[in-house]
Amino acid sequence: MKFPEVIATLSLFLTCHFMFSGGHQVTFYVHNKCSFPIWPATAPNTGHSVIADGGFYLPPGLTQCIDAPWTWNGRIWARTGCNFESNSWNSACETGDCDGRLACNGLIGTPPVTLIEVALQADKTKPNFYDISLVDGYNLPVSVTTKPILAKCSIPGCHKDLKSFCPRELQVVNKNGEIVACKSACLAFDTDSFCCRNEYGSPEKCKPNLYSKIFKEACPSYYSYAFDMPPTLVNCASKVYVITFCPSTKVVDDLQHPSL
Repeated sequence: MKFPEVIATLSLFLTCHFMFSGGHQVTFYVHNKCSFPIWPATAPNTGHSVIADGGFYLPPGLTQCIDAPWTWNGRIWARTGCNFESNSWNSACETGDCDGRLACNGLIGTPPVTLIEVALQADKTKPNFYDISLVDGYNLPVSVTTKPILAKCSIPGCHKDLKSFCPRELQVVNKNGEIVACKSACLAFDTDSFCCRNEYGSPEKCKPNLYSKIFKEACPSYYSYAFDMPPTLVNCASKVYVITFCPSTKVVDDLQHPSL
């Protein structure tokens, strides 16, 4: 890790602690438990502000936190295999790239990528809504919980790494031939039946398929296709959420003793 990146990481971490005490905002602690660096990114829904410049560098084992307005709606994901120094306005990341930029500044990441979808409520007494979606594919496991931890407010990680048994027709490989992501059937084949659109645009017409069942078996707490059913959508009121990339498969230990 380069010295400027160390300074940026420590600076943001300390800034969050000072900012946390006041203001109408929600704080997301973003923790990297992967054995490799990641580049978390954010993209607001239409009409909402960009938070954390849209993206930042996060070394393994470290945590950064970002503040969002009480009304913020948007997506959070992690990019992998990035190299911004040699980038010439092409893709800088193997997964989740946003036009080759470190700070996505509102741009949505290129799928396939595991997406955290968030809808915060302006009324503090009302719950916030959040889920994890594999509708556009998978690149990393992730968990979300409140702080303090409440089991009913937690979305645990995956039982298995989807990349290890991703069907060949869904695989995304890097230049070294390593599987770095797994496409959804909709992304891979772009058919109405897999994408739940047109005549298949209802829960009655669009059912789980062979590929979505593979996703669901590995990550039962995530949305595996467009009309997947709850309890994958969580609604809990909190001022602090913990997002952990590559969480432990020992879900109970993770929920009782989060590393921050």
